[in-house]
Amino acid sequence: MCSWCYGFHKEMTTLVEAMPDLEVQVVLGGLAAGSTQLLDDAGKQFRLTHWARVEQLSGAQFNREALLARKNFVYDTEPVCRAVATVRLIKAAANLLMVFGAFQRAFYVDGLDTTDGKVLAGIGASALKAQGFDVDAEAFLAVWSSDEAIKAARADFALTRRLGVSGFPSLFVEQNGKIGQLSSGYATAASVQQTLMRLAA
Repeated sequence: MCSWCYGFHKEMTTLVEAMPDLEVQVVLGGLAAGSTQLLDDAGKQFRLTHWARVEQLSGAQFNREALLARKNFVYDTEPVCRAVATVRLIKAAANLLMVFGAFQRAFYVDGLDTTDGKVLAGIGASALKAQGFDVDAEAFLAVWSSDEAIKAARADFALTRRLGVSGFPSLFVEQNGKIGQLSSGYATAASVQQTLMRLAA
């Protein structure tokens, strides 16, 4: 849920469309997961500075007013990471990248509270319905609240640590049973595709 990952979503979508045979796995990094710190004015301004840079480079849209208007907001990303893990548990065949984008847009554009389970359930169910899956918000919330979903998100966080991720977004590629880092930080779809094509050759 970092702003650079949000800005990168368009590039990643473009990459997947250009390389339809590419198997993509979304691994949740857990940035700010479990945070208990209130987002004060200094924290808001810090994020707005990053948002401006992301917007300039990626063209991604941001709702600055919604961020500034938040009161007593604790920016804990665990709930929304768990919501993405919930999608995998409910509908493994879903386009996870598309659903992930819906959660990002809900926070960065719509100004919704992505720490609230009911809000997340509504977003997740709607995103799945848009793909033709019959999932209601109540069923989504039940899975999101489960120990299984909590463990699934934590497993992703642990994998991120094992991979040695130090920046977001990070791309890794698995080739011949070996995993190597493809990129760290914002990248264009064209540059990532060129690297993948060189590896394939």
